[in-house]
Amino acid sequence: MRSEVKKYIVLGMLFIFPLVVYLFFASGINNFARLPILTEEVPEINDWTTLTKRPHQLDGMISIVGFWGSDLDYRKGDAFNLNQKIYKRFYQFDDFQFVMVVEEGLENKVEEILAELQKGAATDLSKWKFVFGTKAEIETLFQGFKTDISLNDKASTSTVFIIDRARKLRGRDDDEEVGTLYGYNTASVAELNKKMTDDVKVILAEYRLALKKNNSNRAK
Repeated sequence: MRSEVKKYIVLGMLFIFPLVVYLFFASGINNFARLPILTEEVPEINDWTTLTKRPHQLDGMISIVGFWGSDLDYRKGDAFNLNQKIYKRFYQFDDFQFVMVVEEGLENKVEEILAELQKGAATDLSKWKFVFGTKAEIETLFQGFKTDISLNDKASTSTVFIIDRARKLRGRDDDEEVGTLYGYNTASVAELNKKMTDDVKVILAEYRLALKKNNSNRAK
C-alpha cells in the first residue's frame, strides 16, 4: 500500500512540478518588473557639439547619462569605476551608449580620459560619447531631468542616470535607503555593484522582452 502511495506521489511530482514551474515563469513574463519611470521626457541632445563631429541623440537609445561639466580631473575616478563595473559588462548590447555632458573647450581633456580608460583593455570604447556646451546649457539640460540632485559649481555631479529609448528617466521609486533613486553614484563601487548593475539588467531585459514580443507578433 505504501509503495502504491509513493508511486502516485512520484508520478504527481513528475507531472505537477513542471506545470508549476511553467506557470511561475509565465507569470513572470506577463508581470515583468519594469524599472519605474521617474521623469516622463528629458530634453534631446542632437544639436549639441560632439567629439566626433557627428550628432548624438537619446531617442531610440538606452543611455547612461552623466554630467561632468568642467570637473574632469575629479571625474577620472568616476569614469574608471563606471567603465569597469557597468560599461564593460553591457556595452555589447545593441543601442546602448554612455553620454557624458562636458563644458565646451575641454575636448583634449576628454581625449586624455579615453586614452587612460583604454590602457590595458581590449574593450571597444566607441559607445562612450561626449556632448559639449556652455555651463548655462549644461545646467538647463540637467534641470530637464527633474531630479532631487544638484550640480556643483562646475556643473558636475558624480551621479549618472538611466534614460530609455523614449527619453524617459528610469530609476527606483522604492529604494530601501533613499526612497526615490533618480541616479547612481559613480564614486561608490558598492552602489554600482548592488544597485546600478541590477537596474541596467532590468532595463535591458525589458527591451529584450519587448523585442521578442514584437518579433513574435510579426511572425503571426
